[in-house]
Amino acid sequence: MGIGNSSCSHTTTCLDASNALFLHKSKSNFSTFNPHFKFLFQTHYYPKPAKITTTSRSSSSALSPIKSGGRAEEMKTQEEKSTQPMSDLHKIDPELIQRLAYDALVWSSIHGLVVGDKSVPRSGKVPGVGLVHAPIALLPLSFPESHWKQACEVSPIFNELIDRVSLDGEFLQDSLSRVRVCVLLSGWNCRTKEVDAFTSRLMDIHSQMLENGKREEIRLGLHRSDYMLDEQTKLLLQIEINTISASFPGLGSLVSELHRSLLNQYKEQLGLDSRRIPRNAAVNGFAEALAKAWEEYSNPRAVVMFVVQTEERNICFPQLCNTYDVTTIRKTLAEIDEQGVLQPDGTLLVGDQAIGVIYFRAGYAPTDYPSESEWRARLLMEQSSAVKCPSISYHLAGTKKIQQELAKPNVLERFLENKDDIAKIRKCFAGLWSLDDSDIVKDAIERPEFYVMKPQREGGGNNIYGDNVRKSLLRLQEEGTEENAAYILMQRIFPTIAPTYLMRDGICHKDHAMSELGIYGAYLRNKENMIMNEQCGYLMRTKVSSSNEGGVAAGFAVLDSVYLN
Repeated sequence: MGIGNSSCSHTTTCLDASNALFLHKSKSNFSTFNPHFKFLFQTHYYPKPAKITTTSRSSSSALSPIKSGGRAEEMKTQEEKSTQPMSDLHKIDPELIQRLAYDALVWSSIHGLVVGDKSVPRSGKVPGVGLVHAPIALLPLSFPESHWKQACEVSPIFNELIDRVSLDGEFLQDSLSRVRVCVLLSGWNCRTKEVDAFTSRLMDIHSQMLENGKREEIRLGLHRSDYMLDEQTKLLLQIEINTISASFPGLGSLVSELHRSLLNQYKEQLGLDSRRIPRNAAVNGFAEALAKAWEEYSNPRAVVMFVVQTEERNICFPQLCNTYDVTTIRKTLAEIDEQGVLQPDGTLLVGDQAIGVIYFRAGYAPTDYPSESEWRARLLMEQSSAVKCPSISYHLAGTKKIQQELAKPNVLERFLENKDDIAKIRKCFAGLWSLDDSDIVKDAIERPEFYVMKPQREGGGNNIYGDNVRKSLLRLQEEGTEENAAYILMQRIFPTIAPTYLMRDGICHKDHAMSELGIYGAYLRNKENMIMNEQCGYLMRTKVSSSNEGGVAAGFAVLDSVYLN
């Protein structure tokens, strides 16, 4: 995903009495999809109606930040550690909040918890110009340790799943085939209609690689799987898995350190134990994976190339130079098209530098391809022998449609053999449906507040919520087009809402908010040799509950951390 553009999606601020019938009315759909939903129906568990306002929410439901850690063994908590919950935010003295906010800004400035300021035009073009602190939560978010461990445990399984899906070209092409439908003209003649032109172009590149017999021997995946904890069912449900430009491993790690510092400094006033914030080594894990991929490429003169957008306000992975002595360069897709040359042996030269590893910080959205130049660059890189993160097959494996296909009965068994691993992954699946499912579409039209309509897009601001779900589905039915192939329907998740202090542009304010947990995973394989498969950190994002979308850079959310309880 693009930096800061993952959405805290499928959320709402309240349930009314009529919504309480959702699970009951959808019984047949949910119970066949996820055994956990079946259990809920058998026990007659329905969401309780609850009205939430900025003043009526009980302070006892305050969320505390989730601590993220480095390697799994680093994140194990000690039994003797304090299990004291987060402080009641309503009872914190306003003067103390002001001191915490001031110290947070000072710490952010000193330690580089900063991004380019969009109000300064040159900030996206000249590094170091126009910096402002990253949007942050003032205090960490409370999160159940059991669900934290669950999310960490399934990370390597999801890493392996993505790799195996990427190797199954037939599955990828068949699952995504409806983005290109054959429209009958006359007789047997037909033309191809691109329902989703962007995904279709990615599929074209993937098809060319399959036809040419191109296989990625060195496969690198830097992923982030996003979850929300459903308040009523207490299930940790996956929102999506990001296989391209998984955002904020660097700043996310810094936020954990900031919160740990504040809890230590104000230990007496807050009464919180900083050790309950897991160590977050996400940026180190990503840098290590990139460095190891560079080593596997076996060309000491090659460099790591970051594919960036024209205006980039978030510099990442200085550890590659400082720790691993690996040279990095930054190029836009247009620059790669202009300067790139493919050698007969498959080596990609950009300028006069051989490229060993390519990390995509751009290329995940249609806006990244304003002309054919950018598409030529994407194809050129895919044809090369450089290690791609992600390769075109990894990119497609992270689409919403593939997520929905994997959630179907018996599909995971195509890629995984271990029954325990399959059960652990299925436990995380929310309801996911194709728009071919007429019963689900009918229910979504009747009760759109319980669904999210999602296109094949990365980044915030793309999902459809509330009454717009109903309007969109009715429009598609009326038009009778194949555009519905560009969308999936997903169960809407209802996380806990609690008062939180949010900081943006030097201003701290309290609002009702909800959070989304992302777990980073690093995967590296060279042919049959598994080199790395680890959970390597986390990202917590918190957003105002009145907003459906949740991108940090887009202005909807702030960076947070985890406080285990």
